[in-house]
Amino acid sequence: MPEHLRALTVILVLAGIVFTLSRRAAADLIPYSDFTRRRNLWFVLTLLVFVSHSFWVYAAVAAVIMTVAGKRERNPIALFFFLLFLVPPASAQIPGLGVINYFFDLNHIRLLSLCVLLPAFFVLRQRADTLAFGRTWPDKLLAANILLASLLLLRETTPTDILRQALYMFIEVFLPYYVASRALKNLSDFKDALLAFVLASMVLSIIGLFEFARSWLLYSALIDALGMQWEMSGYLNRGGSLRASATTGQAIALGFVISTAIGFYMYLQENVRSKFQRRLGALLLAGGLFAPLSRGPWIGAAVMIATFIATGRSAFKRLILLALVGVLALSLLAVVPGGQKVLDLLPFLGTIEVENITYRQRLIDNAMIVIQRNPLFGAFDFRNTPEMQSMIQGQGIIDIVNTYINVALQVGLVGLTLFVAFFVTVLLGLRKAMRSFSDKDDETRRLGRALFATLAGILVTIVTVSSITVIPVVYWSVAGLGVAYVQMVRKLRQTSSATAVSAHPQLR
Repeated sequence: MPEHLRALTVILVLAGIVFTLSRRAAADLIPYSDFTRRRNLWFVLTLLVFVSHSFWVYAAVAAVIMTVAGKRERNPIALFFFLLFLVPPASAQIPGLGVINYFFDLNHIRLLSLCVLLPAFFVLRQRADTLAFGRTWPDKLLAANILLASLLLLRETTPTDILRQALYMFIEVFLPYYVASRALKNLSDFKDALLAFVLASMVLSIIGLFEFARSWLLYSALIDALGMQWEMSGYLNRGGSLRASATTGQAIALGFVISTAIGFYMYLQENVRSKFQRRLGALLLAGGLFAPLSRGPWIGAAVMIATFIATGRSAFKRLILLALVGVLALSLLAVVPGGQKVLDLLPFLGTIEVENITYRQRLIDNAMIVIQRNPLFGAFDFRNTPEMQSMIQGQGIIDIVNTYINVALQVGLVGLTLFVAFFVTVLLGLRKAMRSFSDKDDETRRLGRALFATLAGILVTIVTVSSITVIPVVYWSVAGLGVAYVQMVRKLRQTSSATAVSAHPQLR
């Protein structure tokens, strides 16, 4: 039996375990019919991609299936999240005609966005209760980011390539942000969307644990079976163990996704009635976070947990307790069998691949020299500078493992300022909205705490990784969720004020 079909059998069994164990918990959060429909769709598309033996066959059939499913879906961003990590986002070129070599690169994420988010975008625009784009500061800053990036493309590429890059930004940046920020109107919508992301991440977690334990990347052979090439699908090891990547193509990208799911899970778990299932879900996500052996997402997840606690009740006492648990855990690892190996993997404390930290420090130092030459708008050929050439690694690549540095190199300090200002504005909006609830146990406030903590953790994590594979789609989407939360709270306050005035006419 071909390797990719053997991998399919394992994937179906592992996913079946997750969906079976999670269905009762899912029923506490969303209608069971929604869970069943999306689960069945996940299995159908997974079977399709593994047996099609051609990306174009998969894309043609999947486009029809996802378009029909999107029309029947009441929460498009939930469907998008549920299917986002279904297939590795390896790209294939749509052939062109005549003077055009090819139209654009298509992958699973772009196909999903076109089939689910694009129709949702047109529907949302026509609704009277949808906030027009450009009415909020995050909208304006996002538009400025896209416009600046598009204009700076003029200095380095052809008109047809500029159109391609603009299309990619529309599909992968604007659409996830817009639909996430406009489609969610109430708590049930948020539960639905966040649960979809967490369930998809739990499937990734169990697959990642299997890959780690068996030293077998389950989706690697699929890329070859589809007749595609993808530089992201190689085997990587750390400390003698395989670093899992599942469908994300890179271990650090898998860790990034799981850490984001942990941020969402801190809100969702309180709505699950079974303590056993809450703990089982947390354990699975923790295992999924460990399997890639990526330290940046570990730090990001720690920031998320600490931030969530810090914004809740009895914050100081719980943070001290968390610190004591951490110290105790480190002490136990130092004495239990195999614990020293885990300690050696930890950031700042471990001894395995410490040269990666040195590389990141050198990257910042060298990048600062390059940025100073073109501080305002960066340079398109920054990789050809002597400082960047000196960063070439054994694989023959310059790995810019810092999203902020990468943005500054490409679009300068102006672009970096717009990029950071966008996320800071979303964070400030979240903080203001959640603090409008005086009761720290209020469910709406708890959702705001989780979104705030998740976005804060993401902004820390991307210091350690470039925006590869699924990473940018995730952080633009999470920012959109933050904007949706702010708008929901604003409407709740307006409704509450109107109700108070109608109940007490003397307040008019």
